Amino acid sequence: MRIQRVDSSSYPVPVVVPGQSLSDEEVVRRVLNGDAASYEVIVRRYNQRLFRTLRATITDDHDAEALVQETYVKAYDRLAEFQGTARFSWLMRIAIHEVRDRGQLTKGNGHRNGNGNGNGNGHGNGNGLLEQAIDHLPATLRTVFVLRDVDGLATDETADCLGITTVNVRVRLHRARTQLRSHVQDHAGADMRQLHPFPEDRCDRVVAGVMGRIRQRAQA
Repeated sequence: MRIQRVDSSSYPVPVVVPGQSLSDEEVVRRVLNGDAASYEVIVRRYNQRLFRTLRATITDDHDAEALVQETYVKAYDRLAEFQGTARFSWLMRIAIHEVRDRGQLTKGNGHRNGNGNGNGNGHGNGNGLLEQAIDHLPATLRTVFVLRDVDGLATDETADCLGITTVNVRVRLHRARTQLRSHVQDHAGADMRQLHPFPEDRCDRVVAGVMGRIRQRAQA
């Protein structure tokens, strides 16, 4: 069974900020020219996808949110290295390196947040069951599955994000789908965009944390 991909790049941004329609390259150019406030555009643009991928990697909401913030700050410090064609891949490489540096890459059956139920979606709905099934995959399979089948990244972009070969991406994706089949076959209609929800208050919290640290760097 093949899970239908979702193009999360088309999701509406919950808060309208100046420069929202600008390309990543133009936003980065403005930030490098001294307009640090424009970095918020990048943060809001990729918050959902970055959180969802990190949450799939380390299976803990609070740790994933903290790592999202740390990733954006690290990316800001290395903004001059930005390559316009990389975009989300560039952020993901920084995030994955941060996870590995902290030794937070779980191997499967990962820990959960306080209610023992991932995002607290409960056992009674398809998305909750899907999240549980994904959380019990090995980390290497979870991350590939989310990048490919949830966020809809191409095989080569997924490989670029994770620093592995395209062959490895295909193998891991096949294994992830195979292991998930028995868990999700009755819930294939679940809205994949709701996997690991990223509500507006969480987005605002991440933005506030990142931009507070960015302002300190800009003034230093």
